[in-house]
Amino acid sequence: MISIFNTGDHTGKRAKGRSLPQPDHFAACPDEGNVLNFYVGQFESVYVLLHPFIRAVSIDKIRFCPETYPSKSEILTTCVPVFWHEIVRIRDFRNINEVDIGLRTGIGGLKAEFADKRLADIIADLEAETNIIEPDSGNVSELLQNRLFEAAQESGHDWLWVADEFGLERSLKWFDDLKGDYNFPPHGNTFTPDKSILITTHWDSHFSFLCSSRETIERILMFAPFEGFFCDEKTEVYWSIRSPVVDLANQ
Repeated sequence: MISIFNTGDHTGKRAKGRSLPQPDHFAACPDEGNVLNFYVGQFESVYVLLHPFIRAVSIDKIRFCPETYPSKSEILTTCVPVFWHEIVRIRDFRNINEVDIGLRTGIGGLKAEFADKRLADIIADLEAETNIIEPDSGNVSELLQNRLFEAAQESGHDWLWVADEFGLERSLKWFDDLKGDYNFPPHGNTFTPDKSILITTHWDSHFSFLCSSRETIERILMFAPFEGFFCDEKTEVYWSIRSPVVDLANQ
């Protein structure tokens, strides 16, 4: 399989002369390839949680840069989400696959033959002309975190393991302690102690994977109807390029 993503920024996965062990799939995110195949034997279903764009309502959008990026509590009190289906409607996108390709292209996350500068420019123009900011990549959106924790609590969980991107360093946290401005590991993984729910985010993606049983995910979505879609047998990490066009209306 030809790799789609730009691997130029993905160093450090192996220390010189040493190879990391295979990750525990209850605490890991696939780099590429078929999503359900990666989790076979561990999770029955995977839901793609699309990170909403951010509309700055009572905060200056210039704050959204690495040096001055607002805290979660600031974002929750000064911003509102803008969902991908709204971005499709207000800009020249045919579907959310094009939104994803535009976002990935804009951060240099695709090889040149798969990137689409026109789509990236649409998003850049949207940011320049409005108070809408594109979602962060590689981390669970601040606009989703607390609702995810509340949904997991409704499913009977009170504790969550917070791990680094390889699941090697882990810390057990009480859900309520994570609802403030907790500093999550970049590209980290969070999962319940019984290993029945995993929330994980791929390096160069503007969405997260919610992994569990179909029943549990549907119960979570009834509590908090996150925008996204269920993976099927064809869904890949780079679904916008290799998987069929996603129709959110049929989810």
